[in-house]
Amino acid sequence: MCRKIHHALDAGTRVRYLFVSKDGGSPLTDGSKITDAELLRSLMDNSSDNIYFKDLSSHFVRVNAAFARWMNLSSPDDVVGKSDFDFFTEEHARPAFEDEQRIIATGEPIIGKEEKETWPDGGVTWVSTSKMPLRNECGEIVGTFGISRDITDHKEAELKASRYAARLREINRQTQEELAMAKDLQEAFLPKRYPTFPKGVPAAESALQFHHHYEATDLVGGDLFSVHQLSDTKVSVFLCDVMGHGVRAALITAIIRTLVDEWAPLEKDPGRLLTKVNNLIRPFLRQEDVLVFVTAFYLVIDAAKGMAQFASAGHHSPIRLCCKDGAAEALLSNRMPIGPVLALYENYDYETSAVELNGGDKILLYTDGLYEVENKSGEEYGEERLLDSAVLCMKQPLPTLFRHLIDDIQRFCEGNTFNDDVCLVGVDVCRVG
Repeated sequence: MCRKIHHALDAGTRVRYLFVSKDGGSPLTDGSKITDAELLRSLMDNSSDNIYFKDLSSHFVRVNAAFARWMNLSSPDDVVGKSDFDFFTEEHARPAFEDEQRIIATGEPIIGKEEKETWPDGGVTWVSTSKMPLRNECGEIVGTFGISRDITDHKEAELKASRYAARLREINRQTQEELAMAKDLQEAFLPKRYPTFPKGVPAAESALQFHHHYEATDLVGGDLFSVHQLSDTKVSVFLCDVMGHGVRAALITAIIRTLVDEWAPLEKDPGRLLTKVNNLIRPFLRQEDVLVFVTAFYLVIDAAKGMAQFASAGHHSPIRLCCKDGAAEALLSNRMPIGPVLALYENYDYETSAVELNGGDKILLYTDGLYEVENKSGEEYGEERLLDSAVLCMKQPLPTLFRHLIDDIQRFCEGNTFNDDVCLVGVDVCRVG
């Protein structure tokens, strides 16, 4: 017969099951003994966690003072004989009951389960619970016992962070969708076809032929170019580089693109066009909380006269490849004026320069992202290497020349990617006159 200690709780219909050691207690260092009941009472009286014992029907048979306070009761005895259904809503009481019955049936404990406690007044609390089978000294399961710790503050902070993270993910998703749309719109700005000279001839037979390479560091970038046919013999190429990259830079390029599209047919002199654009965008870019600079280069080629006119707003010189004599040089010579970046000075008059062109000449306009890329040693590719590389392939068609330049830069930077937006535009002067 299994030995067990029991006593009546009310009318003697319910019992508590406690373990008893064979010698009735545990030795202390001074040789005296403390009984198992005293050990249990000390644990129950001093623990801040909720401790509770239940019978086979999941009714409470004993709880500690902390549990009674958690239930808002005056005494632990007020809980005895009741179940979770007497204190919580069905939402919490039913799963807790099923967990305990599963423990009784299988003997498998539940360790560290986070439980959501829903109260009749609508309140919600969270506990971390461990529940185990309660056995008599013969090993028979006679109920369950458990320890629960209040984690409400921690869980609410976790749920709040989770909701915040979910909201951020949704905002990020929407932002990425909008950026992808902005990328499509920005790419729509790039020419899909170029004008031909004379008008209407196939592109391969045109006196002026064009090609470009555009690569944004982010989904949207701050580099922009446009090509406008000004007459049956004249074409303009506008190239600009907005400080920085990303959404702000892209918005500024959209404004500038609109202005250039509007004024290029009306103002064919490069210097005067840059002056007009400078005055129009300066109010937008010189507000108190905005500091943005824009470099720009504007080129006008007359295919009939073999003449190039241009003006620079703080932009480096394009490369001129003279295939006739195998030479390569900066289109802007040292004696030619370079104006300040756009939006720096009000009413600044940009000056126009001009050079004669020969059949077979090529002009390469580009932004600084093309040559400022570095290798793994921190060495910059630089404009001098760019010029030397262009000379090696100067007599090839523009698409072949561009592939050669990009491949050479990527070999130099040893797999490093461009760290700024890149825009490269070429004009092949196949013939003049």
